[in-house]
Amino acid sequence: MSRKYLVTGGAGYIGSVVAQHLLEAGHEVVVLDDLSTGFREGVPEGASFVEGDVRDAATWLDPSFAAVLHFAAFSQVGESVVKPEKYWANNVGGTMALLTAMRGAGVRTLVFSSTAATYGEPEQVPIVETAPTRPTHPYGASKLAVDHMIAGEAAAHGLGAVSLRYFNVAGAYGACGERHDPESHLIPLVLQVAQGRRDAISLHGDDYPTPDGTCVRDYLHVADLAEAHLLALDAARPGTHLVCNLGNGNGFSVREVVETVRRVTGHPVPEVVAPRRSGDPAVLVASASAARERLGWNPSRTDLAGIVADAWEFAQHIARER
Repeated sequence: MSRKYLVTGGAGYIGSVVAQHLLEAGHEVVVLDDLSTGFREGVPEGASFVEGDVRDAATWLDPSFAAVLHFAAFSQVGESVVKPEKYWANNVGGTMALLTAMRGAGVRTLVFSSTAATYGEPEQVPIVETAPTRPTHPYGASKLAVDHMIAGEAAAHGLGAVSLRYFNVAGAYGACGERHDPESHLIPLVLQVAQGRRDAISLHGDDYPTPDGTCVRDYLHVADLAEAHLLALDAARPGTHLVCNLGNGNGFSVREVVETVRRVTGHPVPEVVAPRRSGDPAVLVASASAARERLGWNPSRTDLAGIVADAWEFAQHIARER
């Protein structure tokens, strides 16, 4: 059955891919984005677009919407340390305004884009949802605050909500991919070296207690991530806040990513060793068992070379646009 959904932050990387999946499933999609970090060309064809702030969502929300999928957040860890007020105002204040607007419009289903940064430095891996939440920076803290806010809204006002905590998202889906400026994610940064746009990739530490000394991370294809959001819409239950981790369950080191980019692109990728970054855990890998059990989610694009190949194709497409 076709339904109408509001996708906040739908001009960004993940929001745009989710919006595309909703459209392909036959739904009506309205994208709300202020374009502060998103791109107008990222909004999928067929979606209605409203340029505006999530804090003004009450202007557009009405009972015709079946649910909201909420991606409108600032997500740069380093920036959050030097400008924490920006993250509290937008990520927390914006979500509070959105929840108020949803309550007023009678829209009672929410899927929230959360993050593995809520866990901080884990005691055990793979990380499960019951692990302690000890974020190490304002970005992670702001997302955790929103998760608490949503839990309260569900208990007090009957909201049906699912928070999806992502690990490292990568790859592309058709015309939707990463356009971050500045870019901070490893795979697109390494691809920029392959394109000749950067001289070398920096390995931030090569003495971690991992097989090759570099950090190990869980990389999830953005299309698998998008499919989880559609499943989450069906799994949301009134008065319940469900939290699920999303990852492919396998870890790849920084050096493995660099070597995979070399193989996929056929280009040299010089590397230099740089100092460790404060707060970088040696290993971050997700347990996605709850998502499999509660959502029926099974990621199918778990091969690192395939993830990199999709990202490379999109990077070349963007380069041709320039």
